[in-house]
Amino acid sequence: MYNWTELTCQCMACKKCGLANTRTNVVIGRGNINAPLMFIGEGPGEQEDLRGEPFVGPAGKLLDLLLDAMMISKDSYYIANIVKCRPPANRVPIDDEAEKCLPFLRNQVSLIKPGIIVCLGATAVKYIVDREAKITKIRGQWIEKKGYWLMPTFHPAALLRDESKKIPMWEDFKKIKQKLDEYINSNNGQVC
Repeated sequence: MYNWTELTCQCMACKKCGLANTRTNVVIGRGNINAPLMFIGEGPGEQEDLRGEPFVGPAGKLLDLLLDAMMISKDSYYIANIVKCRPPANRVPIDDEAEKCLPFLRNQVSLIKPGIIVCLGATAVKYIVDREAKITKIRGQWIEKKGYWLMPTFHPAALLRDESKKIPMWEDFKKIKQKLDEYINSNNGQVC
């Protein structure tokens, strides 16, 4: 396992898959590296690739609005993705790309030690919860795995395409906020 500096260097130098050939920036993550809550999405989009930060495009703005509405403070969370480089045309990462990048994500989780992990979308669910899991079947359900509380929910980009997902995602985020409050209270009010 790498420390943060080593992990960042390894990610920046990575050429393990073809995504390295088309990226503008490596997108490692953003947020509090001691957060009790971690969000994991699919991969960087165009804006994320240009800026080198996850969830800064339209889907990220929607996620930020949702977090603000739930009064989940920026100190409470960290955001990352399954892959650190943008897939061409924002396509879903293929298995080989995800498999090459997952050790970096596992290293991030080990360093952050969140109590709660929110899987944003089908790709995150596939690689974190279960390869055969379907987001539409397990969305909104708490899953305890390897000492973490996992919550599968829709990716914010899905809401931009299909407004019928807004209410279910809102309900999921109410559960996330409740679990986060419980987690913080069980740790004597410590956010990290």
